[in-house]
Amino acid sequence: MKIPATLALSAALACTTQVSAEDLRSSRHSISYHTVDVQGLKVFYREAGRADAPTVLLLHGFPSSSRMWEPLLPLLADKYHLIAPDYPGFGLSSAPPPSGFNYTFDNIAAVIGELTIKLGLTDYVLFMQDYGGPVGFRMALAHPERVRAIVIQNAVAHEQGLSPLWEARRKYWADPARELEALKANFTSLEATRQRHLGSSPHPERYDPDAWTDEYAFLTRPGQAEIQTTLFLDYRTNVASYPKWQDWLRKTRPPTLVVWGKYDPSFTVAGAKAYHDDVPDAEVHMLEAGHFALDEATDEIASLVRDFLARLDGRKG
Repeated sequence: MKIPATLALSAALACTTQVSAEDLRSSRHSISYHTVDVQGLKVFYREAGRADAPTVLLLHGFPSSSRMWEPLLPLLADKYHLIAPDYPGFGLSSAPPPSGFNYTFDNIAAVIGELTIKLGLTDYVLFMQDYGGPVGFRMALAHPERVRAIVIQNAVAHEQGLSPLWEARRKYWADPARELEALKANFTSLEATRQRHLGSSPHPERYDPDAWTDEYAFLTRPGQAEIQTTLFLDYRTNVASYPKWQDWLRKTRPPTLVVWGKYDPSFTVAGAKAYHDDVPDAEVHMLEAGHFALDEATDEIASLVRDFLARLDGRKG
């Protein structure tokens, strides 16, 4: 009996749909959301994967939150235990005014360090992006025995990694009262927030505008201007700490993966390559992406990270 063409087409479409569904590898079912008290602050974090799997601690950038890791979590959660916190003053964590919390990178690193103790994390891979670098390097120097490896995604530890945009930011460090408005235009305005994502990408159509509109909404919440300008004034301590971080890298030579969006307007390609000077065996990959490389290169980053972590586990075992 001859099968009608419409039925044959429907059967073919159903088969295609079934195969596509079977090929999916999402592990979203394991993602959960929590808040824990740390030093009197409510610290929010995302968790994914089995608690007995190797842990990856994901440290977000500015002006984002642990939400920036959301696309990556289901792509790693089948094999790894993922913890992604929001810093004090960011995302869904407590955001007291500077009179109630001293917004420095030392203090933020201390809070996140205490969070890892509360969660029973005794060893982990540090995955650091942007502000995650200053937080993560402080944690690594405080407890090097806990750090199995590091993954760096557009987080700077060398002067050559700072683009010309940092000229205005250095002026703010030198004279915060006089340079405050210039800093806002350079750093926290809607256009600066948008440009932080797009950079010089030749494919702006690949970027979801919600990324920067949501971040700008966060930046304009009551009290945020004071929190963020106070914390950024402390960023100068990060630049001063670069030699100390480099020394730690040279002495310990942790397994290192660098995945770097090359269209980043703030952090240069030279900043990525500089990690080779400290850790000659570091893997450095330049990606067709911007400062928030997961915007455009989620699958590529997931593949590189999975391969790196699998080989790391092999070395351990």
